[in-house]
Amino acid sequence: MSLHEHPSALPVDEHPRRTEHRLFSEITRGLMSAGASGAGSPDLHYAVERNCLLWDTLRRDLESEANWLAPELKAKLISLALWVERHSAEVVTGEAEVGPLIAVNRTIMEGLST
Repeated sequence: MSLHEHPSALPVDEHPRRTEHRLFSEITRGLMSAGASGAGSPDLHYAVERNCLLWDTLRRDLESEANWLAPELKAKLISLALWVERHSAEVVTGEAEVGPLIAVNRTIMEGLST
């Protein structure tokens, strides 16, 4: 599944940071909404899966030599992406809460806004 629900509705000239912020915002809203469904619900599983896809895409970009971010920041974000992957698996099985994933996404969104 694509990160974009309606790719034809995306602005062609949107700045990459704005795109990233918009995707994090959309996916975080999905996590918040699905979190009320409880562990094992299809909605929560779907929301967590979308979040993992976003973070996996981000991690692959960070690992690319073409990524211009400072090596220290890239390493920290890659580490965070790996944590998101581990925590997500625990959320899906009911071993952890979705709240920390939401908090991490909100922090990233704040950074993208500056």
